[in-house]
Amino acid sequence: MADVLDRLVERVGRATAWANLALVLVMAANVLLRYVFTTGAVWAQELEWHLMSPIILLGMSYAIQQEGHVRVDFVFAKFPHWLKAVIDALTHALVLAMALIIVWLSLDYVGQSFGNNEGSPDPGGLPMRWLLKAFIPVGFSLLAVQALAGTLRSLISLSLGTPLQSEIAPHAQEEAI
Repeated sequence: MADVLDRLVERVGRATAWANLALVLVMAANVLLRYVFTTGAVWAQELEWHLMSPIILLGMSYAIQQEGHVRVDFVFAKFPHWLKAVIDALTHALVLAMALIIVWLSLDYVGQSFGNNEGSPDPGGLPMRWLLKAFIPVGFSLLAVQALAGTLRSLISLSLGTPLQSEIAPHAQEEAI
């Protein structure tokens, strides 16, 4: 089951990576328009952070999956396998709980925005701001999926007495990319 969850997160993460290219292109166009042609558009400025939202909210679970997060490895590496598995299981379980709480709390926020058909308050701004806000529960749901997969992997490692997958082939996924 953890593998299925990992594949889902990986697919979403790879698709989200394309939003980075779009963001770079939009920012370059905005800078070019502003400094070369002394013009610009409100919608184009807003599009920058409209792209930033899915990059961050959908990309955070992929970053955790790929172990791109911060951890004090020089201390963690000295722990026995079972302790690493316990720490990982507890950490993933806490992230899972936090992610589910944020999903639950954000639903009314997004629903209210959708109900009001919230858009940009600025003239010439982008409509459907509720769509941007909808990435909050979607992104944290995806984080919950990744945390569940991590919890399962850690518990399996703990029950079998085997090293964590990250200990067996650290950064193997980076080399495969």
